[in-house]
Amino acid sequence: MTTSQPRTACTSTTAHDPTTARTSTARASKTVRASTAGRAARLLAATAVLGGLLVGTAGPALAAAPGRTALRTTAQEAAPATVSVTGSGRAAAAPDLAILSVGVEATRKTAKEAMAAQSAGAKTLLEVLRKEGIADRDIRTDSLSLSPVYTQNTEGESKVTGYQAGQSFSVKVRDLDRTGQVIGAVNDATGDAGRINGVVFDVADPSALRVKAREAAFQDAYEKASQHARLSGHRLGRLVSLSEGESVRPGHGAVPSMPADEPGVPLAPGEIEEQVTVSAVFELI
Repeated sequence: MTTSQPRTACTSTTAHDPTTARTSTARASKTVRASTAGRAARLLAATAVLGGLLVGTAGPALAAAPGRTALRTTAQEAAPATVSVTGSGRAAAAPDLAILSVGVEATRKTAKEAMAAQSAGAKTLLEVLRKEGIADRDIRTDSLSLSPVYTQNTEGESKVTGYQAGQSFSVKVRDLDRTGQVIGAVNDATGDAGRINGVVFDVADPSALRVKAREAAFQDAYEKASQHARLSGHRLGRLVSLSEGESVRPGHGAVPSMPADEPGVPLAPGEIEEQVTVSAVFELI
């Protein structure tokens, strides 16, 4: 027979020790300070690393600036020398065209009478030109005028005493051998009303003459540039730029006005000259 013993409840009671409490508080405080110090150290280290990165990034940029300046300076210093020259060229040919300036002029008491006389004289002039084989496309009216004529009396006063009307034409004669004949025919037909203002010789198509003058101008510029290169101890390099000035044709012949009773006019056409100028820039190497 088993007999059960009554269980005795054991209760563990910890007594409050003031010394132990102070020790625990001190340890906790040390742990907090250590944690705060660690975070501060890590933050300081991160800041240092970031600053180093920024300095490392800015360094090449700062270092590159003087380099770029040096490159630009070197490029400027390495720019090739150049020489600028002007060349002129001429080409001449015998003219194949004569341009006459002819017209009529009439003075009458009234404007209406002056215009009527002028119109009659112009009609006669045009008929003569067509008879001489001048095509209508080669006849052009250059001017038409009507103006009063003043006369000064003994008292010094000016008074209109009549009117003067006139008309001038530009006439192209494509057969030079017939130029003098055309002028004589105009003089004979128009009488005192006729006017021969002048004659100019030219070429009908100046393009071929201009091409030759241009070639001569460029050759002149090239030879000048070559000489400058040789004198300066260089060789002539590539052409950098080229510009052409306006071409001119000096030497046009002309005869002055002459009275209408002149039977014929001896003419000397000579040569027509074309002049071209060019400006060129060459490298020196």
